[in-house]
Amino acid sequence: MNDIKLLDCTLRDGGYINDWKFGHDNLVSIFERLVDANLDIIEVGFLDERRPFDIDCSIMPDTDSVAAIYGQLDRKQAMVVGMIDYGTCAVEHIRPCEESFLDGIRVIFKKHLREPAFAFCRELKDMGYKVFAQLVSVTSYSDDEVMDVIRLANEIMPYAVSMVDTYGLMHQNNLLHYFHLLDLHLDKEIGLGYHAHNNFQMGYANCIAMLNNRIERTMIVDGSIYGMGKSAGNAPLELVAMYMNNSLGKQYHVSQILEAIDANISQFYRPATWGYNMFYYIAASNDCHPEYVAYLMNKRTLSIKSVNEILRKLLDEKKLLYDEDHIEKLYVEYQKNEVNDAKDRERLGQALTDQEILLVGPGTTVKTQREKIDEYLRAHKPTVISINYVPEGIEPDYIFLSNAKRYVQLATRLSQGKYVLIATSNVTGTSDKAFDYVLNFSTLMDPEAKIVDNSLVMLLKALNSLGCKSITLAGFDGYSRETSNYYNVEMEYDFTKNMAEYLNAYTCRFLEGIRGTMEVTFLTDSRYSKDR
Repeated sequence: MNDIKLLDCTLRDGGYINDWKFGHDNLVSIFERLVDANLDIIEVGFLDERRPFDIDCSIMPDTDSVAAIYGQLDRKQAMVVGMIDYGTCAVEHIRPCEESFLDGIRVIFKKHLREPAFAFCRELKDMGYKVFAQLVSVTSYSDDEVMDVIRLANEIMPYAVSMVDTYGLMHQNNLLHYFHLLDLHLDKEIGLGYHAHNNFQMGYANCIAMLNNRIERTMIVDGSIYGMGKSAGNAPLELVAMYMNNSLGKQYHVSQILEAIDANISQFYRPATWGYNMFYYIAASNDCHPEYVAYLMNKRTLSIKSVNEILRKLLDEKKLLYDEDHIEKLYVEYQKNEVNDAKDRERLGQALTDQEILLVGPGTTVKTQREKIDEYLRAHKPTVISINYVPEGIEPDYIFLSNAKRYVQLATRLSQGKYVLIATSNVTGTSDKAFDYVLNFSTLMDPEAKIVDNSLVMLLKALNSLGCKSITLAGFDGYSRETSNYYNVEMEYDFTKNMAEYLNAYTCRFLEGIRGTMEVTFLTDSRYSKDR
């Protein structure tokens, strides 16, 4: 039996949900997570000459645009492919493979266009690409038409021929009928693929049915992260990867795919527009009540890896009987992650104690009162520390990270190495040297508060303990039920609106409590300021 490969099509097929406008950071982050997940093949988007280049989009007019978005990234083991809907991107827009970031091109075509489409496939193959012939709506093909496709394929010898269940109509009987017909007559050097759609919720089951066959050719199954795709979506990549690990000896890192769901994909799932629910997947995989998953996810501070690690600590008798006090206790204990931070505190104190410090938060005033901030930066040249994000147009000297979820979202940008990172011990880095300073979470949290890990309060506690006497704040606006609390609406959390009054009162009490040892000045308007 030849190899079995898993292909991700999120950045292409998932684009039907958001008009392919994932945002550049998401495009990069998703690609890198798929590489780290050890995926065999990654489809990075459509090639379509009718669309102008947009660095935020995964539908691109030519191969140069692919290089502009992804060209600096490390593909490691992954084969990188794009897709052309036959007739939408001429060869004039495609560089030879040796000059391209793409290793292969998948060509989709309807059955009445199969002859010219295969001729186009030949041109692409002559340019050095691995070519995939994608049979759109394969259920519309008669056996005679399939045999004609086989004739064309055996003449041209593409890398693979794929069955595309465009409308999600297949059950295992007709899938296997086409599968065996193609397997019997295609040249053995041609791979055989399957692209599911989940209209009958059969995508995952059909992938298993195909993978259970042992054949003497390469098999390729498609999936997308969280099943992202038009209508009912596609076969969920994380489920197919899990099955292939458990049953076929593969070593895909499913946790990386789950992180991509949480950090990159879930924002496009509101309101729910395709597929199933990750909460239930995580709950089922941990044999626990789904309310535990919801509780931890609603904290908005945890990576998926951390959620799973906490759930594995549930007492057996508690797993299916939801106990909020029990899960909160596990959450707090997990976050503590005790470290000896004495040396880091000493070094950080030496670096910051005598500095004029500006803390930058993500409130809307970072934009609406930007002139005031820029004037302050020019006049005072302070040491700038941002909290859990990189502000647009302001280069922070330090970034304080107390939120593991925010760190996951920023990891790609932070890995460039130009930022000095101060992290609390609950945030797990990508390596032992991911952070320049690590501070004990347990000494900065407030176990009596409803939100034990308020990031502004934690950083001010840390700076106060280091002997910093004067701090200026910008972009810490406080919370409102009625208006956006963040300059970037994608950072908004529902629970902050619901707890606005409590969070404002809590922070004001804290600021009042440190007045004797630290002077805090508000540069921008804030509900925390007495002068507001």
